[in-house]
This record gives sequence, C-alpha cells and structure tokens, in this order.
Amino acid sequence: MAGSASVLEDGSALSRWDRKLLVLERWLALLSGLAVFSLMVMAVVSVGGRNFFNAPLPGYVDWIEQAMPLIAFMGISYAQRDGTHIRMDILIGRLKGRALWAAELLSVVLILALMMALVWGSWAHFDRSFDMTKPMWSRDSSIDIGLPIWPAKLLAPVAFSVLCLRLMIQIIGYGRALVLGLDAPVAVPLVQDAAAQAAAEAEQLDGKG
Repeated sequence: MAGSASVLEDGSALSRWDRKLLVLERWLALLSGLAVFSLMVMAVVSVGGRNFFNAPLPGYVDWIEQAMPLIAFMGISYAQRDGTHIRMDILIGRLKGRALWAAELLSVVLILALMMALVWGSWAHFDRSFDMTKPMWSRDSSIDIGLPIWPAKLLAPVAFSVLCLRLMIQIIGYGRALVLGLDAPVAVPLVQDAAAQAAAEAEQLDGKG
C-alpha cells in the first residue's frame, strides 16, 4: 500500500545531491501535470467543436498518444523520492533498524537493475524510430495527422535515466544506514506512522494559516 513518507536533509554531500536532483524531478513532474491539463483542454475543444461546429479537433487521438509518456513516466522519479509509489509493506513495515535498511536496499537494487534494462530497451526503441535523413527525423508517424513518434519514444529513456539516478542516491542512503546503523538516514523516504502524518498535516495547515 502507499504510505506517507518524509525525506530528511542535512549538509552532507549525499543530501546535496538529493536536493539537486529533486529540482529536476519537480520540473519533470510539473511537465507531467501540464500534459494532463493540456489533454483536458484538448478534450473540451474537441467535444465542443464536434457538438457546436461539427468539426472536432484534428488529430486528437494522435496528441493523446504523444502525451501518454509525459503523463506515465515523467513523475516516477519524484514519486520514488517521496516513497509514494504503491507498495506492499506488510512485511517491511514490521522490520526495524538494520533489517529494515537491508530489505529496502535489496528492493532498490532490484529496481535499479530493472530500470537499467528498461533504459537500454527504450533507447533502442527510440533509436529505431529516429533518423535524421527522414522528414521530421522520423521513420514512423502517427496515423491521423502524421506526427513524428520519436519525441514520445525519447521520453521513456530520459525519465528512466532520471529514476536510475534517484535509485543510486537511495542505494547510497540505505547502504550508509545499514553499515552505520542509522535511525534516520538522509536522502531516503522514511515511512511515517499515523501520529507523525497527523502532525505533519497540522503543521502544513498552520503554515497556510
């Protein structure tokens, strides 16, 4: 299940890398949100044009296909940083100390191995589509209005590469916690209990007031 998590910061080099990467992750998450908003606007224009002018937005499905990687992939590293991905923590939630860090470290290492394979595969998929000698540098295009497909295909390896950087930072963070026996390591998501979640929400509300 998904839980609320916090990421601690300090003046260490690892925490500085964490914060620098967070800036990029926030921009990518913003792009993902803008893509969702753009599709909403396009849906209104397309439906309105069909109903009132009998002229729906040309290439609406093509634009949806182009935006899907933005929506699906651009925010995954940001979610990984905050620990908000869906996960089953029935077992890990019962662990404490080094046992917890060892389990988290193993899971992140496995995720990194998978993502590196996906970077390689998705880049090869993009490379098959991209050709500078072709019109719009593309060997393939969308069916309706002929949009080049390679920009959408490029988004996957880019997003996965950023996620790999985030996973490397978390591997170092969990590794330090495991070796040093830390209670609250930096640069990794720390799952909060119900009381901590309530306190954090109250603090946010007080700040807004």
